[in-house]
Amino acid sequence: MSADDVKKLRAATGAGILECKKALEETAGDFEKATDLLRTRGLAAAKKFGERAAEEGIVYAYLHKPSPDLPAKLGVMLELNCATDFVAKTDRFQKLAHEVALHIAFAAPGYVSRDEVPGDVLAREKEIYAKQAEGKPDNVVEKIVSGKVEAFFADNCLLDQKYIRDDKQTIAQLLDSVSAELKEPVKVRRFSYFRVGA
Repeated sequence: MSADDVKKLRAATGAGILECKKALEETAGDFEKATDLLRTRGLAAAKKFGERAAEEGIVYAYLHKPSPDLPAKLGVMLELNCATDFVAKTDRFQKLAHEVALHIAFAAPGYVSRDEVPGDVLAREKEIYAKQAEGKPDNVVEKIVSGKVEAFFADNCLLDQKYIRDDKQTIAQLLDSVSAELKEPVKVRRFSYFRVGA
C-alpha cells in the first residue's frame, strides 16, 4: 500500500486520509473492497447526521450551453440543504450542488424522491405493468409489477437515479457519503428543470 493508493482512495470516496489508510490496511490493499468499506461506514454515519434538521443551504443555478458561443438552452435551479451556514459556504458543498445540478440537467428526473410521485401516477403505471403481464400467474404478475415500479423510481426520482459520474451509487448514496464527510445532513429539498421549447 503506497501513499498514492491512499490519495486515490481519498479522491474516490472523499473520506479522510487516516480513514482511507485504515480501510486499505483492513482490506489488504484491495481498492474496491476498501471503497465499499468506506461507503458502508459513510452510510452509517450519514444516518446519524440525517436526524439533524437541514434548514441552511444554497440555491444553485446551472445553465447548459450547447457550445460556448451559443446561449443556454437548458437550466436547473436546485435547493441543496445542510444544517449550518458554515458548511453551506464550503467548496465541498458548492461542488456537490454543481454535481447534483449537472446530474439533473443530464438525467431530467421528474421528482426528488419516490414520496413525491402522485398516487394516481403510480396507480396508472401499475395498471399498465399489470396489463403487460396479463396471462401469467398472479404471483408472477405481482413480481413483474413490483420490479417495473422500482425501475420507474430509478428512472424518474432523483434520489433513486444512478449518479451519472459513478453508476455504482445512487444520488441518495452520494448525498449520504458527503453528509458523512461534512458531518451533517445534506439534502435536496427541490429543483426546477427548464429546457427551451419543452
